[in-house]
Amino acid sequence: MAVPSAVNPTLFPRKLAVALLALLACSFAGNHIAARIAFDDDTGVLLAILCRSGITLLALTALVLWQRQPLGLPAGSRRWQLLLGLLIATQSLCLYSAVARIPVALALLVGNTFPMLLALLSWALGGPRPSRRTVLLMGLILVGLVLALDVPSRLADSSDANPDWTLGVGLAFCAACVFACALWITDHKLASVRGPVRSLLTLLIVFASMLVAGFGGWVPAGLSVPASSTGWLALASLVVLYGVAFTLLFVCVPRLNMAHNAPVMNIEPIATLLLGWALLDQRLSTLQLIGGAVVVCGIVLLTYRRPT
Repeated sequence: MAVPSAVNPTLFPRKLAVALLALLACSFAGNHIAARIAFDDDTGVLLAILCRSGITLLALTALVLWQRQPLGLPAGSRRWQLLLGLLIATQSLCLYSAVARIPVALALLVGNTFPMLLALLSWALGGPRPSRRTVLLMGLILVGLVLALDVPSRLADSSDANPDWTLGVGLAFCAACVFACALWITDHKLASVRGPVRSLLTLLIVFASMLVAGFGGWVPAGLSVPASSTGWLALASLVVLYGVAFTLLFVCVPRLNMAHNAPVMNIEPIATLLLGWALLDQRLSTLQLIGGAVVVCGIVLLTYRRPT
């Protein structure tokens, strides 16, 4: 993601910043709904990521060139930048693969547990020990996940276990783990790299990785094209929704006061749930809805920073 430039810009009014972040979260949610529609129409996961990252890369390149941002990397940061790009590529592949297998809202709920995993990773790598409040919120998130994923019912009725469900949840959790590692590298190894350069190079590595994986045949049917006009429309929609949201976030993040407003982005699973119900007829039980609400509340509280 982008970081503020050296000259501090004027911040948006809080109401405007919150409204814009909510709109961006809904756009990212719509991207995942469109992806599921495309996947149901036989679109390959790699093709979706290639289109999404390719178009966004072009837009970001134009912005960086227009802003005349220097593209050089500090000494010793190249291998970390490469690793960051590969991690984001893996996260994209895992999350989209999860979206193709399980209800989109559940995939996003599991994938959005990365703040909890980042706190644990930072502690394991020598960072501060999580506070009692953080530990309690982590426990709350885990309880919410157990309810949202309907684990008790699935354990009680193992004969009807859905292998796609198990694999989908595992892929979503893998996406969360990989994204937590990517954020740790960004904060601890690439803090000296300018945000625009980091974002541009990360997208470039994601795009190149998907090309290699596709033409190398590493993902079966990964480059399959949609079977009908519905799939093509969904593919175009996910590209537009993701590209516009990512570019706007890139441009506006210095003025959004993310330290205080970032938790607003956690409405993405809620927006996904509503869109999944309206467009995909993906319904969750009352207990799953309660669990999802617990997860979202826990993540918001975990990522919230008190104004100083």
